[in-house]
This record gives sequence, C-alpha cells and structure tokens, in this order.
Amino acid sequence: MTETAQKKTPLYEEHIKLGAKMVPFAGWLMPVQYTSIVAEHQTVRNNIGVFDISHMGQLIVSGSGARDWLNTMLTNNIAKLDIGQGQYTFLLHERGGIIDDLIAYRIQEGKHLLVVNASRTEENLAWLENHRRGDVKIENRSANYGGVAIQGPRVTDLFFNLPARNHIVDIELEGTPVSMARTGYTGEDGVEVFFRAKDAAKFWNMVLEKGKQFGIKPCGLGARDTLRLEMCYPLNGSDLSPERNPIEAGLSFFVDLTKPNFVGREALLKTKANGPREKLVPFRMKEKGAPPRPHYPVFENDERIGEVTSGTLSPSLNWGVGMAYVSAPHAKIGMKIDIEIRGRKLPATIEKKPLYKKPS
Repeated sequence: MTETAQKKTPLYEEHIKLGAKMVPFAGWLMPVQYTSIVAEHQTVRNNIGVFDISHMGQLIVSGSGARDWLNTMLTNNIAKLDIGQGQYTFLLHERGGIIDDLIAYRIQEGKHLLVVNASRTEENLAWLENHRRGDVKIENRSANYGGVAIQGPRVTDLFFNLPARNHIVDIELEGTPVSMARTGYTGEDGVEVFFRAKDAAKFWNMVLEKGKQFGIKPCGLGARDTLRLEMCYPLNGSDLSPERNPIEAGLSFFVDLTKPNFVGREALLKTKANGPREKLVPFRMKEKGAPPRPHYPVFENDERIGEVTSGTLSPSLNWGVGMAYVSAPHAKIGMKIDIEIRGRKLPATIEKKPLYKKPS
C-alpha cells in the first residue's frame, strides 16, 4: 500500500506538529516515535504517556438478543458482564484459529462496544455480519470516532474518579463527551478514552496541557510494542493469527469452555484434550547483542524447535527479550534454548510471564 493510500487518524496533523516520525501500520499512517522509543517507554513506566489509538476499530452491537448472540461468537463469557464492564476475548473461526483479539464492553442493556485491531476491523465486521441473526444490529462507528490510551502510574494524578479496572463510564471532560475505560496494553495503570473524531485534536491537546506537570509525553507505536512485549501481551498478526488458537497462545483464561456453544469451541476442546503441538513462550537472551526479531529460528541442542514471533531490546531490563512458538515438550520455564540471530546461535532462557515486574 502506498503512503497516499494509507488512512490518517483524526490526530494526524497533531502528530506532524509534534515532529513525529510517521510510518505505515495496518493501513494507517501512525507515529512510531516522537523523540526516542526508549524515552517514551520510560515515560510510561515512570510517569505518563499518551498514545493515539484512533486506528483501532469500534463496533457497536445492539439488539435484545445481542448479548446471547455475542456469546456464541466470542470465547469469553459476555453474560458475566454487568453494564459498564469489559473483558478481553477472542473471535475465532470454526477451526479455533484467532481472527482477532479484542475487548468487549457492555455499555447499556442490549448494547455492546467491541474495540478491535485496526488490521482486522473489516474482517471482523464481515465475519460478524455473516453470522448475524435475530434483531442484532452491527454498526461500524470507527470512521466517526477516535481514541487515545493514557498510560502510566501518574494517571491517577491526571484524572480523579477513574472507573474501576476493566470498567467503562461515559463522562464529560472540559465540555467533551467521552467514554473512559480503565484498560490498557502497557502493564501500567491507565485508561483508554473514546470520543467523536471532531473532538480528537481538542481532547489530545487538553490532555497534553493538563499532564505537563506530571511529565506527560506523546508516545508512538515503538514504545507501545516494547511495553506490551515486556508484559507478554500478544500482538495480533505476530503472536496471534488464524493459524493459532488461544490454548497454544497460553490464553485459555479468556476462553469459557463451559459455555455450550461458540464458534471454534469443538476445535479448542480437541486441543485441550490432546494438548497443543506448540506453545507460545516468553524468553530472555543471556548475552548482550543484536535483539531477537520475528521469524528467527529457535533451537535446543541443535534441534529446531520453533520460531520467534516478537522480539526487541527491553528498555526496562536492557536485555533482548521476545516470544516464540516452540514445540510443547520444550515449552518449560527455565529451559535453555538458542535463538539464531544473523547466522549465530545465541543462548536464551524460557521465562515466566511477565518478563518485566514492577519494582515494589
């Protein structure tokens, strides 16, 4: 896709004004960094950072039968949500592979907000429309809405009366109506805020101004990736794909197999009964050097056992870290492995999640 064909979020001009380095991502032109990935990463770990997440899809699912129908489409149990609550969940195809990972919020009686990955919005919409039944309506509001993630320990200084974790509330901030959710992708406390596209620049600049005293900085996709990887949060398209299921990805906590019926359930029951062939594991390099990257092969005693799906130099740990799918017998915490980087096999160890633990 050429740069001219890339979509722009309602905050594009703000990023340009701030000198962001823009890159194509999932069909959008997005800021990868403003100053440096490491500085922005540390801002979120120590103070507070703000990310443009307007590229993510926002779907509204409504109707008297919406909740029961969504429960047949998603892996987690949406019937457990009270109004104003959200949960992480998966949309699967019949063979159990992951179409998308998303957050589903129950925003009103008979009305749900699905926040989905940018690269999967159209696919999700088509899949849900093809399975829609009864009085269920699906509205894609993505083009008319924006969003930002405000993440870091000082978020509690910036906002009073934050919603409870994994809850969403409709409020007004400086005259702008917003939906604020206590969710995030960084491992820090934080919120994700959704608003009309026409209010995007006003809200963004208000947050940067109010957050100045708390050390707020705009942050790009680069820091978003290093932050999530330290926490072992998966990235769709890298760690998750239609060829992988949630059990292989180590995310069965977000699958309710006691539900009698949802798309992909039979395939997951088989995987659970037989055990997955491969598992997604976090690892840490044992030597300093070039960081691991996706598609690098993984070995154990010269036997190829898997492939890296995500890798980086962790700014918090100052070590190369990553995630890889490896054959199930080798997927043990403490297992010594080798990652082939630029033709050299370099030692690493399979670690426990998360790779980064906040100092107490």
